Amino acid sequence: MEIVFRVVLVVSSLLMLLLVLLHKGKGGGLSDLFGGGVSSSLGGSSVVERNLDRLTIGMAIIWIASIIALGLLLKS
Repeated sequence: MEIVFRVVLVVSSLLMLLLVLLHKGKGGGLSDLFGGGVSSSLGGSSVVERNLDRLTIGMAIIWIASIIALGLLLKS
């Protein structure tokens, strides 16, 4: 059972990284350094951003739950 939670944690961590990097930069940060300021006028629709936000929040919940489950498993 521990291996399953470890695999879920690794997969959800990688997906979280990908989803966070897909978000549009708000400006003034590292996203401008990598060309985010140039393509800001080409931004996607608000529906796409909302769906990306929902996916990111859902993945964060899975990530946190797997951390808690692993912690409880390893504690006992």
